[in-house]
Amino acid sequence: MATRALREVVVRRRVGAAGIGGGRRFSDSAAAAAPVGAAERGEGGGGKAVNLFTAVNQALHIALDTDPRSYVFGEDVGFGGVFRCTTGLADRFGKQRVFNTPLCEQGIAGFAIGLAAMGNRAIAEIQFADYIFPAFDQIVNEAAKFRYRSGNEFNCGGLTIRSPYGAVGHGGHYHSQSPEAFFCHVPGLKVVIPRSPREAKGLLLASIRDPNPVIFFEPKWLYRLSVEEVPEGDYVLPLSQAEVIRKGSDITLIGWGAQLAVLEQACEDASKDGISCELIDLRTLIPWDKETVEASVSKTGKLLISHEAPITGGFGAEIAASIAERCFQRLEAPVARVCGLDTPFPLVYEPFYMPTKNKILDAIKATVNY
Repeated sequence: MATRALREVVVRRRVGAAGIGGGRRFSDSAAAAAPVGAAERGEGGGGKAVNLFTAVNQALHIALDTDPRSYVFGEDVGFGGVFRCTTGLADRFGKQRVFNTPLCEQGIAGFAIGLAAMGNRAIAEIQFADYIFPAFDQIVNEAAKFRYRSGNEFNCGGLTIRSPYGAVGHGGHYHSQSPEAFFCHVPGLKVVIPRSPREAKGLLLASIRDPNPVIFFEPKWLYRLSVEEVPEGDYVLPLSQAEVIRKGSDITLIGWGAQLAVLEQACEDASKDGISCELIDLRTLIPWDKETVEASVSKTGKLLISHEAPITGGFGAEIAASIAERCFQRLEAPVARVCGLDTPFPLVYEPFYMPTKNKILDAIKATVNY
């Protein structure tokens, strides 16, 4: 099916089909790739309450509907995928634009890079983030370096790789990992992780339209659990712009994805003890918004970072090092990290592994009282 779809693209390019031609070049600005009007302003008309997987599904519908160069593919996406994020896409847009691939992550990534390099928007799905590692060589050595090694003559900036990440309560070793830090080490990639349905839709559309390869991790724990009002229309949210979702004065808390809900609970409990927490959703990990974090830490003098991935080499270490360098004279306590343990992700011991609300609350109190 993948071969057939690529052949269809080649034929359409040769006959000059609108929107598929190979003369397109990405600009350096993501704004240039996004539609004008409401989408640029982060608006999307009226909204209704939906869960996160439905918000992702809406974004994919819009991406395919607004750009005939867009294609969605991966394992089982033709019938909706294991999390139902691609439900209805093949029926509406056809099996030439939405199709299943073999169970070969390296092949999915390689095909996606080639499709994007031909001037299309390749939206690939890796069924679980735990299985993205067979595609690591293609993503790191090909996608990330495509523009650089050609002196900007060629690029695969139309590439977006979606993948569900993180704990789900019963996933065990191979369906629970958070591999974002591996890709944050790679120049040429962007890494984006949403915390909620509204964020997922706006950030996914922004990622698809960004002129650079993007790894878009979706918190599978929240696919059905997280529900909020989401604009029904087309809108984008800015990449590399963190959001202060709770104002505070005593300590700054940083997180992303599903961990934001845990951090919010810890903030609420800390407030009962008279501790004022400022909570920031990083949203984009690479390139991350250092200025927003620095401004907050300069105000509070204290910083706590929390993520599900193991603490050693996690992206929290990069944030801690950068803020220690930028805010050294204003820090009033060591930077705290509350993260996953340095073990393979356990099954029955998952509650001990996870950076829970109580672990975060203890770290908040220890840091504030340092």
